[in-house]
Amino acid sequence: MTPALTIRDASLRRGDRELWSGLDLDVQPGELIAILGPSGSGKTTLLRAILGLEQLSGGTITALGEPVRGRGSRRIGYIPQQRPLPRETSLRGRDLVALGIDGHRFGFPVPRRGDRARVDALIEAVDATAFAERPVGLLSGGEQQRLRVGQALADDPRLLLCDEPLTSLDLANQQAVLGLIDRHRKETGAAVMLVTHDINPLLGKVDRILYIANGRFMLGKPTEVLRSDVLTDLYGAHVFVLRAGDRLVVVGAPDAEESHHHHEEQS
Repeated sequence: MTPALTIRDASLRRGDRELWSGLDLDVQPGELIAILGPSGSGKTTLLRAILGLEQLSGGTITALGEPVRGRGSRRIGYIPQQRPLPRETSLRGRDLVALGIDGHRFGFPVPRRGDRARVDALIEAVDATAFAERPVGLLSGGEQQRLRVGQALADDPRLLLCDEPLTSLDLANQQAVLGLIDRHRKETGAAVMLVTHDINPLLGKVDRILYIANGRFMLGKPTEVLRSDVLTDLYGAHVFVLRAGDRLVVVGAPDAEESHHHHEEQS
């Protein structure tokens, strides 16, 4: 099986500081990889490099069989970090989804045959029919994020990159948005890379974790990465992974943006 994404000997520097180096990664079709680590460790930059929006300091990236170039690819879907749109935004929910279809065209978008039907199908797929005609500024964070997922799926991507898609959402909306992403993965065989600070909702679905910290990284299954000895080695400080019932709690990770509370679903 040809990997959906291949990264070889990748490195990232910021000034004279090396964030990480020597990253080799193959992401298979249908695989879900979660990327964890403290703020400033280069997680978002890695996604942007895969999109062709930023350059790594070294190494190569091949996405969907082609070398990554600056112009990016419409075969790669992207869900950016969740930021609520201003209340005065008059763009309708339908229009936000439609940008995934015609937003790449210059000038005023001229509707093409089949565009409306495609937008309708995307809105239905993300369960946004009830609010698709309302201004997006008046929608909740969860409703806005559903529409962003619809926009990202417009070109039926075979590689989906998600940057903190669950941030600031309540548990119900987290589960709903994650369910949409996971359903696309299972139905199409798309590979998914998802940056998160909270692994809780993902552990029942994630295949592997890429944990970046202190200029180093660890790649493996959740049970291989979320361990006291592994995270202690990554951070160079004592980090403890504790099990409390069906929860894993990580304690002592220095310079983390927030405390990590890892919930593991019971099998």
